Amino acid sequence: MGENRVKKIRVAVLGGSGYAGGELLRLLQLHGKVEVSLVTSEKWAGNPVTSAFPHLSCYRSHLFEPIEAEGAERRADVFLLALPHKTAKKAAARLLKAGKRVVDLSADFRLRDPSVYEAWYQTEHTERGLLRQSVYGLPEIYRSRIRKARLVANPGCYPTSAILALMPAIRKGLVIDKGIVIDSKSGVSGAGRSPQLAFLASEVSEGVRAYGLATHRHTPEIEQEVSALFGRKVTVDFTPHLIPMDRGILTTAYLRLSKAVSLEEVHEVYRRSYAKEPFVHVLPLGEYPLTKNVRGSNYCHIGLQVNRRTGTLLVVSAIDNLVKGAAGQAIHNMNLMLGFEETEGISGMGVFP
Repeated sequence: MGENRVKKIRVAVLGGSGYAGGELLRLLQLHGKVEVSLVTSEKWAGNPVTSAFPHLSCYRSHLFEPIEAEGAERRADVFLLALPHKTAKKAAARLLKAGKRVVDLSADFRLRDPSVYEAWYQTEHTERGLLRQSVYGLPEIYRSRIRKARLVANPGCYPTSAILALMPAIRKGLVIDKGIVIDSKSGVSGAGRSPQLAFLASEVSEGVRAYGLATHRHTPEIEQEVSALFGRKVTVDFTPHLIPMDRGILTTAYLRLSKAVSLEEVHEVYRRSYAKEPFVHVLPLGEYPLTKNVRGSNYCHIGLQVNRRTGTLLVVSAIDNLVKGAAGQAIHNMNLMLGFEETEGISGMGVFP
């Protein structure tokens, strides 16, 4: 008698030729309960997936297809959108109307206030009804809501690193809501795969530069979630930097303590807060994150220090911007939406060195 086979959930990756799309495909191949049934790319349509990603030899029989491919919405049960903003919300509307589940990796559904989206992204939000239905996809905060959602807005990479660094201290009242500074450094893959002069190897190599000072589009996303944690409107100073490495984000957050507290007490707060979280590791006292240690993984590492002289809590977090900051978190959200084990397909350790 033949072996019983469990029917797998069909998953489509729209926008599969970028860095986040490639990581989605890599990680989905490790997932035991889904199969990739459709991969789209306007630029690479008609070409094998391996033409864009030779390392993904398991997809040699898959071709990239146009996003408007005939009957695309019937070819998968869940759609992961690695599309640019504006394009993503149009695709999401069509797919949700067809009764599909959607995880959107763009910014189109992250900001709850459409006027904030329009101010920072300089474009009208044409899907306000869907915006009200969407759930912000940070499992460490919104796990129960994600499980019931049909549309999840996958967080940005910088906000993921910042919010996870801040959350326990805010929830326990250890810090005040003034003077929050978030300093982040990202690898070049965070800028996407499209060729641009500023991201050529000779432009990036052997240099570090700040960019988007006071204007980076992830600022309102960070402020939205930090404000929700404090229960009142909060503003932050957020400065990203580009550093000469392929992937990874190191964030250092500076917060003013609300009272005298020891490093040991703060460490215990963080340890307890994340004790049951599968992808957040609070490092032992005296240890600080290294981006190499989370490279290729869905993990976030956190280190802590208290500056008694200035009354400042310093929190350092490290993630892989393409995994915990994008594709891995999207699959985590998909797992929650489908009732799978949260870690399915994304439990692998980082690649070192």
